[in-house]
Amino acid sequence: MIGSAAKEGAPANLKVVPDLDQRLAKFRRVHMPFRTAGLSAREQRLVRKLVEACGYLESIYWRQSDPEGLTLYQSLAAGTSPRDVKLRTYLKINASRFDLLDNNKPFVGTDPIPLGRGFYPSNLTRDQVEQYVKEHPDQKAAIYDQFTIVRWKDGQLEAVPYHIYYRAFLEPAAKALRAAATVSQDAAFAKFLRLRADALLSDDYFPSDLAWLELKNPKFDIIFAPYETYLDSLLGVKGSYGAAVLVRNEQESKKLDLFQKYVPDIQDALPLAAEDRPSKHGLETPMEVMDAPFRTGDLTHGYQAVADNLPNDARVHEQKGSKKLFFKNFMDARVNHVIVPVARKLMEPAQAAKVTGEGYLLGTIMHEICHGLGPAFARTAAGKVNIREAIGHQFSGLEEAKADATGMFALKWMVDHGALPKEKLEEYYASYVGGLFRTVRFGTAEAHGEAEMMEFNYLSERGAVRRNPNGRYAIDYEKIPSAIADLTKELLEIEATGDRQRAENWFKKYGQMPEELKTSLKATSDIPVDVDPVFSFSETVK
Repeated sequence: MIGSAAKEGAPANLKVVPDLDQRLAKFRRVHMPFRTAGLSAREQRLVRKLVEACGYLESIYWRQSDPEGLTLYQSLAAGTSPRDVKLRTYLKINASRFDLLDNNKPFVGTDPIPLGRGFYPSNLTRDQVEQYVKEHPDQKAAIYDQFTIVRWKDGQLEAVPYHIYYRAFLEPAAKALRAAATVSQDAAFAKFLRLRADALLSDDYFPSDLAWLELKNPKFDIIFAPYETYLDSLLGVKGSYGAAVLVRNEQESKKLDLFQKYVPDIQDALPLAAEDRPSKHGLETPMEVMDAPFRTGDLTHGYQAVADNLPNDARVHEQKGSKKLFFKNFMDARVNHVIVPVARKLMEPAQAAKVTGEGYLLGTIMHEICHGLGPAFARTAAGKVNIREAIGHQFSGLEEAKADATGMFALKWMVDHGALPKEKLEEYYASYVGGLFRTVRFGTAEAHGEAEMMEFNYLSERGAVRRNPNGRYAIDYEKIPSAIADLTKELLEIEATGDRQRAENWFKKYGQMPEELKTSLKATSDIPVDVDPVFSFSETVK
């Protein structure tokens, strides 16, 4: 159903923002090399085959994010003028014509961003969808399915499964995964690759997700699915494809054993009714610290994730739990190039000095663990409902904020129970607040930025973070524990009740950037907002 994007060349009179150079400067190009030392020729061949498979998901992701943007990107491939080269680079960073750092306003052309991106007809509204499914209840499940594209056909909405709509890319991707399975010397990983290849062609990821969680300390791993729903601002349910090739960092992975031990106890300690926090005792909580020598799709455009908690399927969480992945090379780049420099500009020097890579790593570990904690489903008047569906488009921001707040609540719990040193607690809080300043620079169009803007405003209201007359911010270490505990309770309860209005009201109250913070952030204008990864492998989109 999909052909190649056109390549006619960009029009000479194309409207491009005049400050493209300044926008590009917000992304620091950082090399993420594929380190072959210690890998056999066969293992290197395995990685290259996995990279090949990832390329097909990149082609799908562009079509989900901005099909017209892809056409423009490809038309610029042969361009040599400075304008064309810069524009193509910024299109690649965003995988669209819309600037993540400018509330998704267009940086090229004048078309506003469609809330439904490439998942729905551009003029479709949420009210129209909700009215349509009331009149056609038999179509609701398909229209709201995470793995369907919605289109108008003969005056009716039609939901087309991903495995049909994107077949031209998914079939060769599946073939590449099966080829990688024949190269792998890890039988369990090979089994997973074959099951994931099957899933691409059926949209049923459940069996392969279970097999993925059963991998025991794999030397090589891969993320390869339409897991995340960040792109869908219409209904908040459509998954966008993303992929990452992962090589185990053995030294760092050993540090995770401590956290594995306490996951069930942290779930039991959350400030939430017992019926809304299902027991985690006996469930798998696999964790891996990996280096990612290659990423595509939603893992390489815009916001550069340093960790992930997957899969997102609540059925898998109930049966098996979830896998926490930490991308060490991306985390190092973020801390060194962004977080520490920003903290030195915005925080009081004594507290900025406590912002560390180790503190940020532990906060990130707990953030990812806490994506899998709390309620598994929303308890509504209509019965047990998927939280994502109950909350709607606000879910991604809500879930990121929940993981942040609950993660810091959990770190304090571990300190209180002697699992982590008490003298490190201020370092954990400082690193968390330093991370907030990094993320709010994305603006509130992005789920993480929206979440952390809300957290910052709530903590400020509680006096846990305050702005001093010199424009720098200070943490009140006495007030921040109770403020985080109360925030954790609020966000967990919103998810547990599936209260969409409560979620929207909360973000409306706390989601806007205060003017004084905008003023302070000007001091960080010479610091990149994020990294732009450069891989050892060629990156292509068809």
